Amino acid sequence: ELEAIKARVREMEKEDERLKQLQLEAETRLLMSSEAGLFPKTTEEKVEVDQRSIYVGNVDYGGTAEELESHFNSCGQVNRVTILCDKFSGHPKGYAYIEFEEKSSVKAAVELDESVFRGRVIKVLPKRTNMPGISTTDRGGYRGRFQARGGLAQRGGYYGGQHPRVRGRTYRGRARLLPWYFPY
Repeated sequence: ELEAIKARVREMEKEDERLKQLQLEAETRLLMSSEAGLFPKTTEEKVEVDQRSIYVGNVDYGGTAEELESHFNSCGQVNRVTILCDKFSGHPKGYAYIEFEEKSSVKAAVELDESVFRGRVIKVLPKRTNMPGISTTDRGGYRGRFQARGGLAQRGGYYGGQHPRVRGRTYRGRARLLPWYFPY
């Protein structure tokens, strides 16, 4: 019985070595394919890919990548269709990005703006390039101002020095932001 257990352990060790070898081969294949241009690496390559891509808005939630590809196939050779989905529910967000083989296809695709796809009027725009550090949601200014215990006294008080005259009960903290009755 002990010999049988030892033989099984040797078999398991051989299987482990074989699996490690297969894992190593798979990793090298993945590395080679990413070097071959599967993923853009530099910002110049990303900008170049973005210049060959379009944004498609108001896409029907039931639309597939194949249907979008056939809709825009008249503009030129389509490399990739990306339909963005919600990461929690997995449902489509209603817009997509389409990457073409050539830059001239983008102009032809923008001509399909306000065309009908699956019963909906779609919006087609050239894809804009996201620059690191630049946000479209940044409204400027410092939103979360530091407040000392006295409220706005740090910056010279309330509207240039005078504090508002409050009669009755005053609240500190977040309570004054909420109505007097808040059921939830």
